[in-house]
Amino acid sequence: MAVDTAPESVNLPVTGAAPGWLQRVFWANLIAQVAIIITGGIVRVTGSGLGCPTWPECVDGSLTPTANQAEGVHRLVEFGNRTLTGVLIVLAVTALVGVFVWRRNSGVRRPWVTWLAAVPLVGTLAQAVVGGITVLVDLHPMAVASHLLLSLVVVAACVALVQFAAEAVDPPGVAITRPTTRVLGNALIAVTAVIVVMGTVVTGSGPHAGDARTARLDLDPRLISWLHADVVLLFIGLLVGMLALLHVDTSSPHRPPPRVVGSGLRCPAGLHRLRAVLHGSALGTRHSAPARGLTGLGGRLAAAAESHAARLRPSAG
Repeated sequence: MAVDTAPESVNLPVTGAAPGWLQRVFWANLIAQVAIIITGGIVRVTGSGLGCPTWPECVDGSLTPTANQAEGVHRLVEFGNRTLTGVLIVLAVTALVGVFVWRRNSGVRRPWVTWLAAVPLVGTLAQAVVGGITVLVDLHPMAVASHLLLSLVVVAACVALVQFAAEAVDPPGVAITRPTTRVLGNALIAVTAVIVVMGTVVTGSGPHAGDARTARLDLDPRLISWLHADVVLLFIGLLVGMLALLHVDTSSPHRPPPRVVGSGLRCPAGLHRLRAVLHGSALGTRHSAPARGLTGLGGRLAAAAESHAARLRPSAG
């Protein structure tokens, strides 16, 4: 006698990809979260960070800019950035409600998607508070850095949300690449995080404070910028290694085309030439040892990946 093993008969959760309309809502959240980072950058480079000098009001006694504000056009730039927060909240609420509507109508149980769908709303509300604190402390560099880093965490969650919603099941899934490739991928993520954090330190010590009256970090901006650039070169070396490993990893369905790999494998020499240019620039050479080590490691990793790829590449015939 046949046994019915359908999910309904054994009380297993129903799985499946999110419907197209909901995936588009998730994409809208991702795009909007990236957009507010861009508008925040515009606020900074135009010196409009204190265009609305208080919070939650724009100016004492008014939630919106007033015609007689001393901040001039800067008040409109900063208020425009604040206004975008309202759009983010609407999109975030739509995403969260949409998940529960999908769950009720289809019976699908996707905990990862549900929890990730809550991140845009929670993150946006937290960003509003952090942004207000940033204004109240006169754009202290560490507050500004926290403001950006929180946005990037929300963006990362939105990327995961878009990806997982298009798949039929939640993680952990079945591994589709070799362990070495996954380890290198995790290393790329870690180096990317270092680059982002160092970038906030570069900005905190550089000239673009968001307002001319804002104090800066007591660090040498040239040295910090230089070290930041060298970690980027390390990232490039790791990325080249990843391209090579993906090319020879026949278990991966996302193998880069040979032309891309060939261009990447020519990067080691380019890394060394770029390093020479940077180290011979106005940044000076007195602090070059750590930076040379980082970029040299990136170049050596890329060269090793090229050698490894050549050994594993199937021979002709």
